Amino acid sequence: MRAQIQSGFTLVELMVTIAVLAILLAIAVPSFSEVMLSSRLRSYANDFVASSTLARGEAIKRNSVVNLCASSNGTSCVGNWEQGWIVLAGTTVIQRQQALSSGMKMVESGGAASLNFQSTGVGTTPTTLTICRATPSVGSQERVISVSATGRASVTKTATGVCP
Repeated sequence: MRAQIQSGFTLVELMVTIAVLAILLAIAVPSFSEVMLSSRLRSYANDFVASSTLARGEAIKRNSVVNLCASSNGTSCVGNWEQGWIVLAGTTVIQRQQALSSGMKMVESGGAASLNFQSTGVGTTPTTLTICRATPSVGSQERVISVSATGRASVTKTATGVCP
């Protein structure tokens, strides 16, 4: 008679594998959520910089004032920055940006809801906006967008862990 050879895993081997997998997941998940937060913040900051560059370029091209303003409805300058924004030349909407995802916050340090770019491309006043995660918990990082008096925008990554 021939002995049958069985292949497979024992219950102990399976339990050890599941335990090791659980430990690895417990380590990886918090790091993954920080990567996702960083990606989302970078995306929103880049969208705002692109909008300010568009507004500046349109002001020069049209030889008139172009506004970049907070907009909750996508057609006029009403609302706050996390509800979205528009690039507006006179009464013509050039670009619309959707609202930030739930839990994200975007605050202008002086409370301004509009940036005006003159026909020379110069902004009216220097502006600083902060994008961060406010809920369900304050994120450990944020992006600070600075629009200089010359109208140029730049982004800085900070890690204060305090969402204004």
